[in-house]
Amino acid sequence: MAAKQTRLAIETRGAGLYEFTDAAVRFVREAAVDLGLLTLFVRHTSCSLLIQENADPDVQRDLVAFFTRLVPPADDPSMAYLTHRAEGPDDMPAHIKAAVLPVTLSIPVSGGRLALGTWQGIYLFEHRTSPHRREVVLHLA
Repeated sequence: MAAKQTRLAIETRGAGLYEFTDAAVRFVREAAVDLGLLTLFVRHTSCSLLIQENADPDVQRDLVAFFTRLVPPADDPSMAYLTHRAEGPDDMPAHIKAAVLPVTLSIPVSGGRLALGTWQGIYLFEHRTSPHRREVVLHLA
């Protein structure tokens, strides 16, 4: 089997989780591959990728709240030690979140379908507060 690859653009509206499971499922289905591995890679340093529950939107809200509490904006007194502030108070905290969360995912393909569990969805986790156009590379081998 020859490897297949595509790039997916995701428009964000600020910090939060953006599900793109359907686009990944469509890519795998159109590739017509029975058995393989889908690798996803986000081409940015201030967002990340997650596989997370997609049934209850409270899960996404709670994750955003947790990571905001864990790594608050640079203008929070607890973050006074940060020196990288060139692009605003959300910039360096976004880089920190992207350093501790995955920027790449691997999902087995079996029987021509992603081997995701019932409640699992694929998300881009935007860590910046302003809108961005993010690019995710999908590679199927």
